[in-house]
Amino acid sequence: MAALNSPDRLMSDADESSPPPRISYWGAVWRRFASNRLAVLSLGFVIAMVLAAALADTIAPYGYNQIDLDNAYQPPSWRHIAGTDEVGRDIFSRLIFSLQTALAVAFGATVISVAIGGLIGAVAGYAGGVVDNVLMRFTDVMYAFPGFLFSIILVSVLGRGIVTIFIAIAATSWVGFARLMRAQVLSIKNLEYVESARALGATHRYAIRRYVLPNSFGPLIVAIAFMVPGLMMTESALSLLGLGVMPPRPSWGVLIQVGSLNFRAFPYQLTWPAATFALALLSFTYLGDGLNDAFNPKE
Repeated sequence: MAALNSPDRLMSDADESSPPPRISYWGAVWRRFASNRLAVLSLGFVIAMVLAAALADTIAPYGYNQIDLDNAYQPPSWRHIAGTDEVGRDIFSRLIFSLQTALAVAFGATVISVAIGGLIGAVAGYAGGVVDNVLMRFTDVMYAFPGFLFSIILVSVLGRGIVTIFIAIAATSWVGFARLMRAQVLSIKNLEYVESARALGATHRYAIRRYVLPNSFGPLIVAIAFMVPGLMMTESALSLLGLGVMPPRPSWGVLIQVGSLNFRAFPYQLTWPAATFALALLSFTYLGDGLNDAFNPKE
């Protein structure tokens, strides 16, 4: 009888009956994301790309416009692991600086798109009524206009340059984000805890900042992950049309265009830019898929 009521036995019974430790929302999201090996690998590749772009001046073995005519059209070797182009510039170094250009444009345009689209969508969804109608009709007009054509017009008018390009791209890419933000606000603003906060005297600005926006982060983060590769493709397409960054600054679009012209004689000039560009786009795509599965497990 004493053994049954011993402190060790009572403690073990208490441990068995105690509920499992609670996992926070973000902890559960990370567990679901970490279980997707492809998404984790993509995240690691994206981090590596960002670091490579940030440290391009240190990592690149040569300058992006360092000409060496004596070593023109050299195949891949230990000295030039991706070969050289028609004037002897190291293709690997130019790829790193092209990555820097693409990420700078994509991230810059994403920041502007999120700021504009997030503000318009949040105000339209929260205010409703006439404000919602006016803002959404303006959004519909921008959505109906061909975004890539509008970017071409803006770059042609404002001139070429990294800042000009991401402004031109962001001028239309905010539309989808505004619609998503409005849908999130509409689904959250009438929930009980938001109405309780307003009943207790919370201002509209405080309710949006404290309750609406934090509970919209999941879908918005997923949307941003899918937005970046699309903007990288837009930047490359502008470069293919001769509207990208000013030469001699390298761009993926220019490298792919030049490589396609010389593909038969020097296939490595196209293989390296095309392969790295595809890997970059796939990594962001699989990262977005992993984030979507982590934030929306019911899907």
